[in-house]
Amino acid sequence: MIVAIVRTAMVSLRRDRGALALSFILPVVFFSIFAIIFGSRRDGTPKINVIVVDEDHSRASERLVKGLEKEGSLVVRTRPEAKKGVQQPEYTAASAEAAVKAGAAPVALIVPHGFGENPISFGGAGTGPTIQLLKDSSDMVASQMIAGLLQKVAMTSMPDVMAELGSRYMDRYAGGFTPEQRKRIDSGLGQLRREESESGGAVTAGGQPGAGLISVRTRDVVGENKDNPMVSFYAAAIGVMFLLFTASGAAGSLLDEAESGTLDRVLSSRVTMTTLLAGKLAFSTLLAFSQLVLMFVWAWTVFKLDFIPHIPGFIVMGVSTAFAVGAFGMLLASVCRTRAQLGALSTLVILIMSSIGGSMFPRFLMPEAVQKAGLLTINAWAIDGFTKVFWRDEPVSHLWPQVLVLLVVGVVLFAIARKLAQRWEYA
Repeated sequence: MIVAIVRTAMVSLRRDRGALALSFILPVVFFSIFAIIFGSRRDGTPKINVIVVDEDHSRASERLVKGLEKEGSLVVRTRPEAKKGVQQPEYTAASAEAAVKAGAAPVALIVPHGFGENPISFGGAGTGPTIQLLKDSSDMVASQMIAGLLQKVAMTSMPDVMAELGSRYMDRYAGGFTPEQRKRIDSGLGQLRREESESGGAVTAGGQPGAGLISVRTRDVVGENKDNPMVSFYAAAIGVMFLLFTASGAAGSLLDEAESGTLDRVLSSRVTMTTLLAGKLAFSTLLAFSQLVLMFVWAWTVFKLDFIPHIPGFIVMGVSTAFAVGAFGMLLASVCRTRAQLGALSTLVILIMSSIGGSMFPRFLMPEAVQKAGLLTINAWAIDGFTKVFWRDEPVSHLWPQVLVLLVVGVVLFAIARKLAQRWEYA
């Protein structure tokens, strides 16, 4: 009897393609996505964009910048990307700060004037200028990694400078060297400079760099005045994912009406399929927007989200996002034949979209290829728009790329859903 029960259950599972997909395909798909995100590099860490401004233009600062450029985990940019084939001017301290605020890079390094005269601090013993590290605190990893790499590069790219300053401090604080010791030190420094020049700056110093070789002052330029800075990100990320589920569920009423025969009676009246779908889209949009309002009001009252000053931007992004997810739900309902198919397909598609679109894991920590793939999802554009509003405090006029994409996506998905819904008209 047990064998018969097992056989019956297996036959039922094989007939239910949705359940079969959720049981076997979904785990494999999710494993593959997270393997790509975390396993594309041996250390599991994507490359970090960093803007570098060299105000000093000395030999030491140029070698420091070249050392940073040779780091495999960094993408160093000294100027914005070319526009229409025209090379842009190099970043300044002001433009670099503006770029970090705009989200072009999570970190900017400003090498000040006079850095080459005394670049090494040796734990505060130096009196040279301090490098500024401007950061976007939403990326908690980038600034820490770059601060550590900066100290490493100081040792590997400027060994002769370190040796010279080390001997200078030793001479100053330890009573000086004998003439013979000074002669040997100068000879060794000359040899070190020749080797560094011949190797193109590839000479490395033995041992591990200590902390504080270069004086660095870190300053938040985004989010420094916010009480709970990451709440807005998570409210948008989680909110959009559940909006997709809600929209697909609401659109499923179309399948219920078709199965019960109600749809035929409605279409036999003066209501056209276009009008019916538009009405359901309007309801799904209103329902999704109401959910967003509840999510952000809750974040405002409980988690101190700075909501009131950003209401105009929230309304614009909220309506655009709700319209896009509503149209997405209509498309899923038009593709499927039954509620069971809709439940399986919506779960599979929404979880995949959410995983690469940033609802489950911030996109800026993903490999570049996955970040670009995420732009094919509603999640990514919605989260980017809400981030502009609540995190970067950008005006409504700066939301046009995200709003335009979401509206176009909504219109296209609704048009496809209307085309697929013709089967009910001719049934």
